[in-house]
Amino acid sequence: MQFVVLLLGILLLLFLIIKVKLNTFVSLIVTSILVALGLGMNPANIANSIKDGIGSSMGELIIVFGFGAMIGRLVADAGGSYRIARTLINVFGKKRLQVAIVVASFLIGISLLFEVGLVLVTPIVFAVALEAEVPFLYLGISMAAALSATQGFLPPQPSPTAVATVLGANIGEMLLIGIIVAIPCVIVAGPIWTRVIRRFNPDLFVIKRSLPAFGEVKEFDLKETPGFGLSVVTSLFPVIFMAAATIYQLSVDGGAAPKNPHGLDAIVAMLGNPVIAMVLALLFAIWSMGFHRQRTMKEISATLEDAIKSIAMLLMVIAGGSAFKEVLIDGGVGKAVQQLMMHSSLSPILLAWLITVILRISLGSATVAGMTAAGLVLPLMTTMSADPVMVALAIGAGSLAASHVNDAGFWMFSEYFDLSVKQTFQVWTTLETVISIVGLGMVMLMNAIIN
Repeated sequence: MQFVVLLLGILLLLFLIIKVKLNTFVSLIVTSILVALGLGMNPANIANSIKDGIGSSMGELIIVFGFGAMIGRLVADAGGSYRIARTLINVFGKKRLQVAIVVASFLIGISLLFEVGLVLVTPIVFAVALEAEVPFLYLGISMAAALSATQGFLPPQPSPTAVATVLGANIGEMLLIGIIVAIPCVIVAGPIWTRVIRRFNPDLFVIKRSLPAFGEVKEFDLKETPGFGLSVVTSLFPVIFMAAATIYQLSVDGGAAPKNPHGLDAIVAMLGNPVIAMVLALLFAIWSMGFHRQRTMKEISATLEDAIKSIAMLLMVIAGGSAFKEVLIDGGVGKAVQQLMMHSSLSPILLAWLITVILRISLGSATVAGMTAAGLVLPLMTTMSADPVMVALAIGAGSLAASHVNDAGFWMFSEYFDLSVKQTFQVWTTLETVISIVGLGMVMLMNAIIN
């Protein structure tokens, strides 16, 4: 029954958005309420589920998205994005820009949450695409593939780290094998899949001069823009802090929580937290792209306000998606999946991937799907003596499959890339599914070689 309600809910949501043209946030909230009723939830608890879903996602994302947008707009208005774009084009040339974007996004994605990476890297990639006179999607798909793959396979990202902990997998071994698994995924889902999408849907690959999330990109005289080094440091300031904190924690503490609440470990953990890192990064950007460029506080404040206005609806849409996800969890969809797969006789690796895919499609959240699947697979894995690293990586692959309307990442991609719901299905949903399938294949190959 839960799956029937879920399907009807998704169809209703698509109808409201595509046919009725109702605002996406409103559609998500209305659908969440109706789905909750259909799942048999206590009507008195529906509002709390919606509030919990919104609160759980917005608590951190308000600062991450808000401050990230401000940093991106400060860099763009000062000409920093133009300087970065021009330099990358000169160094790599138009033919190798995809390679440059993939490598940079992959390295950044190892230390950043997907949401943070998308906020920080997208404005730069858009500026590069605009300056090189190539479609934004031509570079953006490869960027998204690299950022997404690191989230599914590579510790110290939260989801793969948590799954590895539940299954008792070695973090270091998972990181090394995860990199081997992730690289083919990025290549196939990035540059190769871009060509496939472009062949079957060439209308998507148009050169856009502006995006709603960033506004119109200004033209600059290169001599009047900030230096390349300062522009890169400002744009990636949070990356530097979070990467340094991650390396320190893994090398000194083995990834464990700080023991001394007032010692160096705790300070490093604080500086590496996305919220603190974004606050410090914004303060640095206000100086480097503001005061250092002889801009007044009034001009700086105007830039910050414009940045917030540009992402206001994006935040609302993500909040609505989170509310929908929470209703599905509280309504028992996760338990229904558990009962469905309880008596399966598949191999642990394939079963782990399949369970996670079903959970991902049903619940939306990659992290929730991964953690739930880990708990379901753990008894079977122990019984069949399966390699916990391989099972953890299979779960990581499954957690990326078939992102759709109940996933916040779906709406982020839609809003940032200025795509319709249909176009987002064609690009983002297929991209995520390609990563998942290639990832499963690579995990099974690595398992055959190692074990």
